[in-house]
Amino acid sequence: MIFRFGPGFAYAGNVLAALGLGLSLYAALTFDTPLTRYYRKYTAYLERSLHALFLRGSGARIVLGQTACALLGVLAGIAIDPLCYGFVLLSAFGPYLQLSRKRAQHVRQLEGQMDALMVAFANALKTVPSPAAALSQVVLVLPDPMRLEIDRLLREMRVGGTLEQGLLNMSARLKSADLDSALSAVLIGVQVGGNLASVLESTGATLREMNRLEGVVRTKTSEGRAQLWVLGIFPFAICLALKLVDPDYFTPLETTTIGGIVTTVAVLLWLASLAMARKIMQVDI
Repeated sequence: MIFRFGPGFAYAGNVLAALGLGLSLYAALTFDTPLTRYYRKYTAYLERSLHALFLRGSGARIVLGQTACALLGVLAGIAIDPLCYGFVLLSAFGPYLQLSRKRAQHVRQLEGQMDALMVAFANALKTVPSPAAALSQVVLVLPDPMRLEIDRLLREMRVGGTLEQGLLNMSARLKSADLDSALSAVLIGVQVGGNLASVLESTGATLREMNRLEGVVRTKTSEGRAQLWVLGIFPFAICLALKLVDPDYFTPLETTTIGGIVTTVAVLLWLASLAMARKIMQVDI
């Protein structure tokens, strides 16, 4: 006797498989396993990044979104085209790259506003002898994100911290050489004493000149940065166009040993060219 199972049994099997996978993932994330430790470490990194950038959200929600996008990428790769598996990589590294980009943008904005902080701080010290009180007056007229950083420093002081410790925390949080030099000038002036307003004015003038030179360098290298973007994106665009025109165009590269070697060498050369171009574009003043 031969038993034939209808589509309902297949549907029930898929549901049970999905339920088993969900329970396995829940168990892996609930108990103390390497996966749970990595999950907690990763969510803590996301929380710190969001807090440093003054962004709302939680690391757990970001991980949930990454998991959903990865599953959709797998399903699209199975049902539509294997190129859709690229969404899995995008979901895995997308939040890290986005937060890194926003952090670099945040630091660049702070570096551009540091000279204004120095001048405003120096002017406030001419009327208010206390550095903490001068910062409290200055924070009202500063633009974002410098206002947010100084406001965080002042809130740390209100809960028992000192100005020196707040400056050190700000320097460790931002990790910028230009900001470290400016904050070091403020820290040394506060600890040693003397004419702090004059020191801040000279520091602000130096930072203003450095920002002007960096703007000149960015203008001169803008065309090279555009070429770097083209170098990074063009191979994927041309491969996708050829794949759409002829789905079997890359079959020899995908199915033969020589094709795999050629593809590997081409990818390595492409990565080397990107690394060399990026190194050339990094001009240090």
